[in-house]
Amino acid sequence: MQAKVTAPVFEHHRAPLGIGEPRPRLSWRTETDAPDWRQSAYEIELLDDAGTRIGGTDGRVGSDASVLVPWPGPDLASRTRAGARVRVWGAEGRVSAWSPVAYAETGLLDAADWTARPIAPHPDLGIDPGRPQPVVLLRRSFRLRAPVAAARLYVTALGVCRPELNGRPVGADVLTPGWSSYHHRLRYSTYDVTEQLREGANVLGAQLGEGWYSGRLGFHGGRRAVYGDRPALLAQLEIRYADGSRETVATDGRWQAATGPAPRSELYDGEEYDARLERPGWSAPGEAGDGWVPVIELDMPRGDLVAPTGPPVRRTRTLKPVRVLTTPAGRTVLDFGQNLVGRLRLRVRGEAGRTVTLRHAEVLEHGELALRPLRHAEATDRYTLKGAPEGETYEPLFTFHGFRYAQVDDWPGELDPGDIEAVVLHTDMERTGWFACSDPLVEQLHANIVWGMRGNFLDLPTDCPQRDERLGWTGDIAVFAPTAAFLYDCSGMLGSWLRDLAAEQLARPDGAVPPLVVPDALPDGFPSAANAIWADSAVFVPWALYRAFGDEGLLRTQWESMSAWADELERYATEGGGLWRAEFQLGDWLDPGAPPDRPGDARTDGDLVANAYAARTAEIMAEVAALLGEPEHAERYTRLAGRVRAAFADEFVTPGGLLASDAQTAYALALRFSLLPTARQRERAGRRLVEIVRRAGFRIATGFAGTPLICDALTEAGAPEIAYRMLLETGCPSWLYPVTMGATTVWERWDSLLPDGTVNPGEMTSFNHYALGAVADWLHRTVAGLGQAGPGWKRLRIAPVPGGTLTRAQAAHLTPYGRAEAGWERRGDTVTVTAVVPPNTSALVELPGGKPPFEVGSGSHTFTVEGVTTPEWPPPPLRHPFSSPETETG
Repeated sequence: MQAKVTAPVFEHHRAPLGIGEPRPRLSWRTETDAPDWRQSAYEIELLDDAGTRIGGTDGRVGSDASVLVPWPGPDLASRTRAGARVRVWGAEGRVSAWSPVAYAETGLLDAADWTARPIAPHPDLGIDPGRPQPVVLLRRSFRLRAPVAAARLYVTALGVCRPELNGRPVGADVLTPGWSSYHHRLRYSTYDVTEQLREGANVLGAQLGEGWYSGRLGFHGGRRAVYGDRPALLAQLEIRYADGSRETVATDGRWQAATGPAPRSELYDGEEYDARLERPGWSAPGEAGDGWVPVIELDMPRGDLVAPTGPPVRRTRTLKPVRVLTTPAGRTVLDFGQNLVGRLRLRVRGEAGRTVTLRHAEVLEHGELALRPLRHAEATDRYTLKGAPEGETYEPLFTFHGFRYAQVDDWPGELDPGDIEAVVLHTDMERTGWFACSDPLVEQLHANIVWGMRGNFLDLPTDCPQRDERLGWTGDIAVFAPTAAFLYDCSGMLGSWLRDLAAEQLARPDGAVPPLVVPDALPDGFPSAANAIWADSAVFVPWALYRAFGDEGLLRTQWESMSAWADELERYATEGGGLWRAEFQLGDWLDPGAPPDRPGDARTDGDLVANAYAARTAEIMAEVAALLGEPEHAERYTRLAGRVRAAFADEFVTPGGLLASDAQTAYALALRFSLLPTARQRERAGRRLVEIVRRAGFRIATGFAGTPLICDALTEAGAPEIAYRMLLETGCPSWLYPVTMGATTVWERWDSLLPDGTVNPGEMTSFNHYALGAVADWLHRTVAGLGQAGPGWKRLRIAPVPGGTLTRAQAAHLTPYGRAEAGWERRGDTVTVTAVVPPNTSALVELPGGKPPFEVGSGSHTFTVEGVTTPEWPPPPLRHPFSSPETETG
């Protein structure tokens, strides 16, 4: 078939309305079944709405580039709509047809574009800023004098809002505009509202809640008003009439405010909603009722108003209950069969004044909701009926919960399970990665990892979605970023989060150490000293995104943040004689041997962990500096990596290759981060790691630092069968133990639920934490064999390592060039490997059995390898005669 070019994509936007880039880069994919197809040239044409050329390349450009290609035209001004189309030439010289035209429209790119002013309810409304605040209704009536050609609503909030126009919600976004570092950056959303306007009377309104801005944040009870004590709305409706004239309706002192039916809508504690207090038609033309008061205008936000680079939070699916349970205490509990993040939607009929209470929890303990893991989060919604004869529908507005089970109290009449459904919420990223294999437990593990990412990628990468925390802990995403970038297109979302990280970091007194959480909402006085992995997120996350998406521009954007942290590491190493020596490191956080009340008490020394990661950070920085054309920095960071490695070997490694901490994480770090100077040391360290794992009965003994690396370290040490044996272990602690206990997401602790069905007594016991799911990166690259041999998937690596009891494994990833696949199936000693390589890419293939690697071009490939033997299975454990796996692993 002739090469066919998809419509180009602007930057990382799936819906490019209101983008913030005046020179958006373009990407496209080519679809063809021609084998080994390579692009040799492209041509871009830029068009306006009428199809008139406004720019583009000067004809054909000889290049195979098709991802994030520079904008070939003049800068776009605010509110500008521009189209782009592409055609390409293959290596054989044939030209494709033009792609469909894709359009993007810029938002408000300059602060001067904003004529609106933030508005908040007048104190006469009687809202106490020191307490949970009600959802406020805001409205403004206006008249349109003629037919409308186009209209855009630009809206944001200090808090969260839902805009409404003429009685209908605007858009499908949830918790708009999300949570950013308010003091530095405030995102706004852009909506096309042309069809919602009418000639004559109109009303623009919004529901406004406290959200992350003034609501309660943090653990140990948290604190309110971290950023400010009153939510505010900023909205600007720009109207273009059919005759070409324009009009703007913006937030100002002419708006009115009133309270509505929700006296409380909090992130942690849930929502109270009294349907008897509803104001029908409040956002539609007509009488709005009594109780409206003027608003007050506030100063413009401190932070820059910026367009989002990623998608918003949306409702992505709904789930019906799979069971209705009656607990030992006689409570009615719905089981949705999946630990999820979102809220309930109910349809109910009953008498006015009855209050239905909805409580949420992730697990049951002794048959009842396990509420202790929620700590100070009430996670309860209450709905008071208005008594509508036709029935009522309710879904909370400005809250979300992490739950699988929901207790329903005081339901009128008999509860029909079809009356309640769970609404799943998360950032509406595109799914890009899949995995399957012959072992149902491993498939469930991978599904748990996917669901864990869904739940915790709610506007920012949180640690957990259910208790009184839900913060953007940097260490979690530092280790999970490669997995995240395979499973979903998180480039825009994490790119935005990294800008917040840089803003928070560079605004600190030393401007060097990234905060532990981003946005930084930790209380004053909370320890803020640098911690390895957590601070290394400033380097690890941009590097993972560059490897996944090939976006060198992101590295340039983050360079100041990355180099500030690397320079601080250099200072630590210089002061420490080549080593970073700290009073405290979070280290191998949540090592399964750590006591429940001391999660940082790991078997691997914190300084060993810190210096291993310091060496790796310096190594990455040397590569980044070379990519960005900074040779002096590249040389300096190369020297830093060498100094830390040498000092690490002197301090933590014996001449024979043993480590000061004789633990799984220590050896995994030393092997994966090339910290062992000699081949003899590397060989001995690999054997010692195998010995430790076997002696532990193949149980996992790593926390945050070692878990992403342990299987790769074993594989590279020549013991993939040991890695497989760890993967397939079902005893506690292991990856599959939670699966055997019914988990549907990844847990915070390896034993969040103990074998007897009771909840771990530790204070931090979440059942939805993605960090330990970083093993999925190994599942994709090694078990299935689909990985990168170059940034952005321009060159693939097909290198499956069959093992264990698996008879097949497959992975697929939607790369920037198209769908890539790799997999294998074993029949006896014959292994058949299959691969799909997207057009305009190539792949390095390494087949089982030790044959030399070779290159293939795009297309579908099948390789058959005979005589593939496997080591003894299952590998025997290595135990001291008086020990057991339980005592070995704590």
